[in-house]
Amino acid sequence: MRRLTKKLTVILLTGILLSTSGLMSCTDQSSQKSADLVYVNWAEGIAYTNLAKVILEEKMGYEVTITAADPGPAYTAVAQGDQDAFMETWLPVLHSEYYEEYQDQIVDLGYVYEGTKSGLVVPTYVTIDSISQLKEYADRFDGEITGIDPGAGVMQTTEDVIDMYDLDFTLISSSGPAMTSALQGAVSDEEWIVVTGWQPHWMWAEWDLKFLKQDSDKVVWEEGNIHIMGRSDIREVKPELAEFLSNMHFTTEQIGDLMLQVRNSDASEEEIAREWMEENESLVNSWIPEGAAQTSGGQ
Repeated sequence: MRRLTKKLTVILLTGILLSTSGLMSCTDQSSQKSADLVYVNWAEGIAYTNLAKVILEEKMGYEVTITAADPGPAYTAVAQGDQDAFMETWLPVLHSEYYEEYQDQIVDLGYVYEGTKSGLVVPTYVTIDSISQLKEYADRFDGEITGIDPGAGVMQTTEDVIDMYDLDFTLISSSGPAMTSALQGAVSDEEWIVVTGWQPHWMWAEWDLKFLKQDSDKVVWEEGNIHIMGRSDIREVKPELAEFLSNMHFTTEQIGDLMLQVRNSDASEEEIAREWMEENESLVNSWIPEGAAQTSGGQ
């Protein structure tokens, strides 16, 4: 009887250990099936970060949180491991200072868009073509350059341009949406306005615009790429998420189409992203790592 009791005890303990081991394994897998993504409140970042969210949730079975932040706090959050990835690093110019500061604490997951441009932008009816001409026509622009978020790289480089070209202009901080609202108002009345602008952005499809040319000896802005930066250990801790983010890539036409749909619809960004995902299923599926796709309903 004592031997039987001992046997039963061993069997029960073994069962408990196996059960606990299974629960721990499930917990480990569950923790890896989460994604915390931070982005800047700019049109392209809003569009493709919401797209990443719906793909991860509905095709890969993840729990996803997306958070908008200025670039500085976004880099800090990823470097400290509080966020898994920052979705919008503009290199080599706009975010160079942030990247130099945090490059040892983050990992480059590759670029989501190739061929970015940034600089000072005016409507095509404005009869100047270069930054140096701004000095002569400061009154026509009320001595103001309409900018975006104060921590944005294009704001920092615009301050450099103001000094470099000795412009008697004030750079006005606002946000991406506020800048495009000011641009829309000026264009509707054919008023002169100069804004901090970039490509990709839906405003190029909405209005006739042009970049002001830089002097050959005063070049600040260069073409580059938009990278996704992950926390330093993302490839070890969440390899599937890291691979998916590395695979995401848009052409100019693809990102322009997504941004325009977000811009022109009354539906939420997430709803538009879901529709775009369904309309571009072949492209989206090419980003999903092998074996990561879920069956219908994410089960």
